[in-house]
Amino acid sequence: MNAVLDTIIQGILLGALYGLFAAGLSLVFGIMRLVNIAHGDFIVLAAFMALLAQRVLHIGSPFVALIVLVPLMFIVGYVLQRLFLNPTLGKEILRPLLVTFGLSVIIENGLLEGFSADSQKLQGGQFAIQSIALPRGLAVGLFPLTMLIVCIVVIAILQWVMYHTKLGRTFRATSDDQMTAALMGVNWRNLYSIATGITMATVAIAGVFMGIRAGFDPSTGPDQLIFAFEAVIIGGLGSLWGTLIGGILLGVAQSIGARISAEDMLMAGHLMFLVVLMVRPNGLFPKRGD
Repeated sequence: MNAVLDTIIQGILLGALYGLFAAGLSLVFGIMRLVNIAHGDFIVLAAFMALLAQRVLHIGSPFVALIVLVPLMFIVGYVLQRLFLNPTLGKEILRPLLVTFGLSVIIENGLLEGFSADSQKLQGGQFAIQSIALPRGLAVGLFPLTMLIVCIVVIAILQWVMYHTKLGRTFRATSDDQMTAALMGVNWRNLYSIATGITMATVAIAGVFMGIRAGFDPSTGPDQLIFAFEAVIIGGLGSLWGTLIGGILLGVAQSIGARISAEDMLMAGHLMFLVVLMVRPNGLFPKRGD
């Protein structure tokens, strides 16, 4: 029984990382129906930027780097959307996919040039290895527990912004009918740029947690994209809390697969994704109207 409980706990904590990966992807899709193929590469880019900050600025904890990294990634997202993605939006869905695919290639090759293909890891210090004892002889790591709390807080903030602020109401109105919103004076180009900026801010947080948890290299971006995409689809496109649940279900499935064998870890997650897709094509908690 303890082994089952430990597997579920570890799966939930792993799922929190996938929830962080997927939060920004879900937000952008919910607002502008855009799938960013380079999303995983931006997560890896954020991890490398935190690594660079640790080396150049001699920062002990990569979490301190978030003070600079979060606003910097917001600016990157805003400029990216304003200059490159806004002109591609429209009825033709292929153009933004091609642009983000090109960005993925550019980021990966740029990181290869700057950091080589060697695997890197952010140093989390003692915090990354400390654990908290639980009843029945179980234990949970302080770092993954913090990751779960941060994921919940990030999604709660995004949910609050979307449904309890003027900015969120404008996001939703523009998502429902861009033309009518524009007639009401909404600058959709600026609005979409803000949305992508917020997404990149969440990507910065996800990148730091990923970099502390596991090794990464310039080629790992597509893997993170797959995990994020599966979490979004399982939870329901555009549903933020659904994204968290989707990430947790994916993490639990992978944790169960890892109990069988290391080779079955990823396969178990993919199989669970396919089962959900067959039973609930719109995800478990799709937005109303989907």
